[in-house]
Amino acid sequence: MALKTSARAALLLMGLLTTGLAQLPIPVSAPRGFWALSKNLTAVEGTSVELQCGVRAPGSVVQWAKDGLLLGPDPRIPGFPRYRLEGDPTRGEFHLHIEACDLSDDAEYECQVSRSETGPELVSPRVILSILVPPKVLQLTPEAGSTVTWVAGQEYEVTCVSGDAKPAPDITFLQSGQTVSDISATVNEGSQEKLFTTEATARVTPQSSDNGQLLVCEGSSPALDTPIKVSVTMNVLFPPGPPVIEWPGLEEGHVRAGQSLELPCVARGGNPLATLQWLKNGQPVSTAWGTEHTQAVARSVLVMVVRPEDHGTRLSCESQNSVSTGTQERSITLQVTFPPSAITILGSTSQSENKNVTLSCVTKSSRPRVLLRWWLGWRQLLPTEETVMDGLHGGHITMSNLTFLVRREDNGLTLTCEAFSEAFTKETFKKSLTLNVKYPAQKLWIEGPPEGQSHRAGTRVRLMCLAIGGNPDPSLTWYKDSRPVTEPRLPQEPRRVQLGSLEKSGSTFSRELVLVTGPSDNQAKFTCKAGQLSASTRLVVQFPPTNLTILANASALRPGEALNLTCVSISSNPPVNLSWDKEGERLEGVPAPPRSAPFKGSAAATSVLLRVSSRDHGHRVTCSAHSAELRETVSSFYRLNVLYPPEFLGEQVLVVTAVEQGGALLPVSVSANPAPEAFNWTFRGYRLSPAGGPRHRILSGGALQLWNVTRADDGLYQLHCQNSEGTAEALVHLDVHYAPTIRTLQDPTEVNIGGSVDIVCTVDANPILPEMFNWERLGEEEEDQSLDGMEKMSKGATGRLRIHRAELAQAGAYQCIADNGVAPPARGLVRLVVRFAPQVEHPTPLTKVAAAGDSTSSATLHCRARGVPNIVFTWTKNGVPLDLQDPRYTEHTYHQGGVHSSLLTIANVSAAQDYALFTCTATNPLGSDHINIQLVSISRPDPPSGLKVVSLTPDAVGLEWKPGFDGGLPQRFRIRYEALGTPGFHYVDVLPPQATAFTLTGLQPSTRYRVWLLASNALGDSGLADKGTQLPVTTPGLDQTSGESDDQVPTEQPPAGVSEKTDAGSEEDRVRNEYAESQWTGDRDTQSSRVSTTEAEPYYHSMSDFVPQLPPMPEEGFTGFGEEGVAFPGHLYDEVGRMFAPPGAWGPLYDEARTGPSDLYWPEEKYEDPRGIYDQVAGDLDTMEPDSLPFELRGHLV
Repeated sequence: MALKTSARAALLLMGLLTTGLAQLPIPVSAPRGFWALSKNLTAVEGTSVELQCGVRAPGSVVQWAKDGLLLGPDPRIPGFPRYRLEGDPTRGEFHLHIEACDLSDDAEYECQVSRSETGPELVSPRVILSILVPPKVLQLTPEAGSTVTWVAGQEYEVTCVSGDAKPAPDITFLQSGQTVSDISATVNEGSQEKLFTTEATARVTPQSSDNGQLLVCEGSSPALDTPIKVSVTMNVLFPPGPPVIEWPGLEEGHVRAGQSLELPCVARGGNPLATLQWLKNGQPVSTAWGTEHTQAVARSVLVMVVRPEDHGTRLSCESQNSVSTGTQERSITLQVTFPPSAITILGSTSQSENKNVTLSCVTKSSRPRVLLRWWLGWRQLLPTEETVMDGLHGGHITMSNLTFLVRREDNGLTLTCEAFSEAFTKETFKKSLTLNVKYPAQKLWIEGPPEGQSHRAGTRVRLMCLAIGGNPDPSLTWYKDSRPVTEPRLPQEPRRVQLGSLEKSGSTFSRELVLVTGPSDNQAKFTCKAGQLSASTRLVVQFPPTNLTILANASALRPGEALNLTCVSISSNPPVNLSWDKEGERLEGVPAPPRSAPFKGSAAATSVLLRVSSRDHGHRVTCSAHSAELRETVSSFYRLNVLYPPEFLGEQVLVVTAVEQGGALLPVSVSANPAPEAFNWTFRGYRLSPAGGPRHRILSGGALQLWNVTRADDGLYQLHCQNSEGTAEALVHLDVHYAPTIRTLQDPTEVNIGGSVDIVCTVDANPILPEMFNWERLGEEEEDQSLDGMEKMSKGATGRLRIHRAELAQAGAYQCIADNGVAPPARGLVRLVVRFAPQVEHPTPLTKVAAAGDSTSSATLHCRARGVPNIVFTWTKNGVPLDLQDPRYTEHTYHQGGVHSSLLTIANVSAAQDYALFTCTATNPLGSDHINIQLVSISRPDPPSGLKVVSLTPDAVGLEWKPGFDGGLPQRFRIRYEALGTPGFHYVDVLPPQATAFTLTGLQPSTRYRVWLLASNALGDSGLADKGTQLPVTTPGLDQTSGESDDQVPTEQPPAGVSEKTDAGSEEDRVRNEYAESQWTGDRDTQSSRVSTTEAEPYYHSMSDFVPQLPPMPEEGFTGFGEEGVAFPGHLYDEVGRMFAPPGAWGPLYDEARTGPSDLYWPEEKYEDPRGIYDQVAGDLDTMEPDSLPFELRGHLV
């Protein structure tokens, strides 16, 4: 704000000065009005525009106003580097040209013609310049350039936000090249005034055809030639087609047992491609599948070997993907053809002679059914009965009963049962037995391990029963504890018993019994019988615990309660040792009384008492039964179920850091049994809604998610967890980091020159970092902006820039920058004011002012000094303090920043009283300084100096010079020149009379000239410039460019910005007010004061041109300050407007001070003895007639 105010003040000041410039004489007959004006314009940012203004009175001062702010008549328009006035002012063309338009140019403009002597001021109608700002970016949500995954048929929202623009851009959406119609758009204010952003939301329902296509957001604006675009790629998920089973044969489902079946299942389409699996009667049997992305096909092949039990099996192929609403299925039911797996003959083939034998032949299940027939040897027997029953797997069981009388000649014949069917023409299934005639055996015994030998459970033991004699062969039968030993009939049962068949070797018969020992075989009695004969043996079997069981007195516990566990080993041989441990920790158990055990083994039991805590939940208590003899351990565990209220774990985060306007997640690490029923969060006594809110949400695990956090959210958040067992609470601190904000910054900060001072900057920020403060010095580019000799310090939220031994060059604007890593950094401006003692400007060792000493003229002595704080001026004449109460003396003092002026006006100057040495002393609390000014009489002007060539063409030469002392009277200049070889001199008067630059025209090409310059006033001529030194000039030929003459040494061009000086003087000289008019009477051209040093560069005060600036009268109103207001940022007192100084009177106070184009430099010639100032006046008057001057110009001669 300070920068903007200073800039406006400078523009207002310029407007005041330019208003003064506008007071130019305009012919009465000149028409007033505009002949050309622009209408409202529209331009795109970055282009150039020109506002037309044609004025019918070209002599008027014309300037443009922007939103009421006067830009000034200067064609370069100071303070607006992109603005300039174009056109021919003589034709009344004052067109405002604006380069590279930006938003700051969007305003209302007026072309204003200043008031003249012949008419009122004119103001054009307002011209509105509208700047179009194109949007630079589009922000797409989801992120532009990404791939979004959507489900076909579902609606989604896509948001597209434009960057700053003017006007607000239009946003459209294209889905797979088609315009989306369901769009809602809002226009919001941009980051700057007059800028807008457009936020558009489209509702998109993707289809499967959109997969892999683009969703495009287009932003169009009148400021754009082509729309800007951003896009996302749509990955659309859609279900696959139904599966198809490719059956390899003609009859679907018909297959034979033993066949290897390969069934392909194919599903087409879908994104992602289908997931296939095979099910057999609803149970998965294969989850392997392959995909062919080029053809969008998923394929799975089921390979299986068909078995009889597969008859009626339902084989299903299911397909689905992640977006399928359900599972698609294709099924086939198998029709399996299978023969009987076995044929069994039931009944005894051993019989006494002449007795009937009854046998049954039974087949296993088959499909279709089979027929049975009997053979004895080669003779077919007729069955007595045939029966067909339903069998396994949808087949049939065929049974044939046979009864026949056994005769002696049948002994040893083979009895065969044969099965046949048309479905199995190439296969024959039969079962055969041999008939035997029974008679008692003569001897029976058992061969096997010695009785009493120990066998480990699982050991294979072979027992052989042997018999001698008997016809037919005796039948040997094994018994276990009086129960016959039989083999398991079902194939899925473990074959722990293998009973061999009766074998015969000569007259010896045998039958083997193979056992895989188990606990039930311990101390069991195995007997082999043959008729009335029998033999027995006992087995000793060692086995680990058959069952290890843990019994508990409670199923659910709470912390602090006791749990009694009992571990029981049902039976083992030999006895075992029981031990306890909990998650690797050994526990001491209490043995229980012995009890009976099955299998003639030993039982064992032990108990342990536990006191549980919440940490024990889920732990396993293990009981181990160890047999040292068997070197085997059997274990069983019991898992603890401890009910306890919520407990926060050690990894619970207690401090969470977030950035302002960002998001935060307050996690929860809690343990409880049962799981917590509710998570309640409170902040500063207020409970956060479990259902969520505009800026928070409680996640399923209890974590609190926040977004758009502010510094007001910083603090402790209380978490309350609850289950059926109790509650628990925890405090989580949310530490919100936010960007710095400057709270205190003392502006201005003052210090005496050479002293020390701290510029203190205090901020509000989080976090506070040790190195968060930085300092910059502001100013023009050519100024020294370093911080050498300054010390940066910081403590907490306060940063300091310490300046040791302050210098004037260090005065100006500084910027405090605080950056704690959270954008944006804070910046604050502060001005450093360096107080220093007065420094009076000394143009020469002795300053002289000329005035006529006829007691009717006035003279003004000008004393200017710099210093801070304000300066007080005192005057003395010849060392005696001046009585300012004398009405002949009037002092006016002016202060602007660090520049101070005192104007001493002496009325009715008398040569006898006032031709004296005046001393001006400037004083402030830090010191004082003074200057001596000699008041002298009027005289002829001094010769001008520094005549030089600034431009050269074949027919003209541009000259420039420095005026000499005008002797106290208005002076004019005349140029004398001659062409070498041509007799006679030519004289040209310089116009305007007081100009210091002139172009001499009418010359001939390729001609050598000599040029002289002289000055004159009412008292006479000065003589030729530079003591008569001529300036040789040779014009170039027509075929040469300017400055290419062989005989002419090129001269230095004038500095950029220097213009010809006219009798109107600089802008400062044009200031007039009623006060000045009342103080000075008579002919202003005769009442002047001049300063001169002979043979030196002139320095003088022109009283005819200078009028002090006074506050405006009430009827005038305030129109601004000086020409150059204090520029800020920059040095506070360096950039000072010269409101009161005459043109070219003052040089720069400091080296870095900028000077205007009319500023002159202090003369470097030696000091002139003041005693010689009167000799020249007397000598000059001798050459004139006594009555050649008007009476008012005749001064007293000294």
